[in-house]
Amino acid sequence: MNLKSRETVPGFSDDGLSVSAAEPWFKVKVQVLQSYLQAFIVTALSRADEVVLVDLFAGSGLFSSGHQKDIFPGATFAAMSDALPFTRWLFCERDADQLKALDTRIRRAFSSLDTEIIHSNPRDPDRFLSLIPTSKPGKRVAVLVLADSFSLELPFSTVNKLAALNCSLLMPFTFVLNNRMDCRYYAKEQSDTLRRYIGESSVSKLKDLESNHHFYRRLIRLYQNNLLVAGLNASMSTHKLESRMMELPAYHIGFFSKQFSTRNILREVSGAENMQYELF
Repeated sequence: MNLKSRETVPGFSDDGLSVSAAEPWFKVKVQVLQSYLQAFIVTALSRADEVVLVDLFAGSGLFSSGHQKDIFPGATFAAMSDALPFTRWLFCERDADQLKALDTRIRRAFSSLDTEIIHSNPRDPDRFLSLIPTSKPGKRVAVLVLADSFSLELPFSTVNKLAALNCSLLMPFTFVLNNRMDCRYYAKEQSDTLRRYIGESSVSKLKDLESNHHFYRRLIRLYQNNLLVAGLNASMSTHKLESRMMELPAYHIGFFSKQFSTRNILREVSGAENMQYELF
């Protein structure tokens, strides 16, 4: 399969609609996610009749960084611009302004594609879960869910439901973690959010940690273990980070799947990105 280079992604300009502010490293993260999406579609198309991408936290579709307001697409918009051959695209967003901007941009730039936009809250997932197709006799379906919220907003109960639908998951483990919103802040002031994110059985293991680095490493390890228990194969890649919002030397991106070999997906990604790997 011949896929367009990421260098062919067209530029996006300020159209007066909502744009999400981002630090410069977000743009690099988008490029890494594009490599994952390319690797997934190459693998999935040989084994499925329909390949669906679900963007669980779609936002407005665009980001802006720096004083010059460098506007760039999120991973799903970039994949659409690259003409990655997903047969269907589902977008979930709960903010009304972001949703309006997303809808307008999709109608302007991608009207020929099979898209659906869902006003949905990840804590109440039944609406968008009902729209995710599943395999039937004579029709094999592969679904990849991109969950890039830059938060701990996604409940693990929703992840379990996605796993039960045989969805593969692509998840950057990124959220605000710095001197102000540190490990103690999450363990105490955001304990309910943390409990929903990691699960009741794991949240106690994140208390009384003395550094953000240890908190982050343990959080990721617990999350991986919980997904393994849910029956998903797991893999992680590690990426350097320079951020004021997330004051760590590196962050992780996880790919989880029952349907596909995570090792093979990462092997495809490694041809496009210079990264470190952890395989589980």
